[in-house]
Amino acid sequence: VFSALAVYRAQVQQELLAETTEGTGVSINCSHPNIQSSEVIYWYRQLPGRGPAFIALALKGSKELQDPPGWLSVVTDRRSNALWLSRPWRRDAVVYVLVSAG
Repeated sequence: VFSALAVYRAQVQQELLAETTEGTGVSINCSHPNIQSSEVIYWYRQLPGRGPAFIALALKGSKELQDPPGWLSVVTDRRSNALWLSRPWRRDAVVYVLVSAG
């Protein structure tokens, strides 16, 4: 079971929970219709008992992620993005946090 939490100063619509079985890819989707062109999208994950750890940042397009393995994709109009975990395992069942900053 994967939990996702959005932290964002504008309006955000995001799944609060994404579920999958171990080793089967899962996408955590987030919509942010009021994002400004200068704002960067940052994703973090937070393991139990620890502070947030940086995963990736993006302005647009897609980028491959190494840890955790997967992709971060931002649609062309920048109004939504998806964090795709390609092979999640039980250790990846943590809080995922989206932040934007300009």
